[in-house]
Amino acid sequence: MEFERLKEIMKQLRANCPWDKKQTHASLRPYLIEEAYETLEAIDREDPGELREELGDLLLQIVFHATLAQEKGQFTVDDVVRGISDKMVSRHPHVFGDARYETAEEVVGQWEERKKEEGKLRESILEGIPESMPALLRAQRLQSRAAKAGFDWEHVKDVLDKVEEEFGEFREALHERDEDKVEDELGDILFALVNVSRFTGINAENALRRTIAKFIKRFRHIEMRASEEGRELRDMSLHEMERHWQESKRDG
Repeated sequence: MEFERLKEIMKQLRANCPWDKKQTHASLRPYLIEEAYETLEAIDREDPGELREELGDLLLQIVFHATLAQEKGQFTVDDVVRGISDKMVSRHPHVFGDARYETAEEVVGQWEERKKEEGKLRESILEGIPESMPALLRAQRLQSRAAKAGFDWEHVKDVLDKVEEEFGEFREALHERDEDKVEDELGDILFALVNVSRFTGINAENALRRTIAKFIKRFRHIEMRASEEGRELRDMSLHEMERHWQESKRDG
């Protein structure tokens, strides 16, 4: 089995590689996050080969962490696999049992009930969403949790009105030149915009990622035009940059 081979390779690395020997859960933390994001990029590119490779890199991080835990007598990667397998069977009684759920909403509802039975639900419905999660994604998850409890707008117009209200307060803070207040009000604007995305069924994190990719593509177009003209980008006027930017937009 290839998975068994990977486990053995990891043990050999821990025993014989100076770099692998010195790693801890804490030191590996940035690599786990990095591999997760690279996997997301492969998904965005719709490249099966790249996705296969990135999933392998992500899997290595999981095996690495489990190997560290095994060395301390805490748990093994087999325990990890067994645990998630048991959890999936338990939380899908409509697949592995006699329960009947017809909609995705019913599945989500019973999932929460199972978590209650497992003692996984905390004092607040907002608990359990990692603080290390990207801020936009975390904001959307928090808002979704609150909405399930009935704390939500009725119409998208109400959400847009809130965005406009927050922009007004932001302008006031800028006028007052209160840096703390400016930061607070800017955060309120972003939070309100996340509410718009959630209310319209759009993932805010994905939306921003798409815009970032679009920005990079269009800015690279400006850089390319400057290079073709034998000029430094800083020597271009803003008007010239804007002309090339619009050119990039027309080209898609």
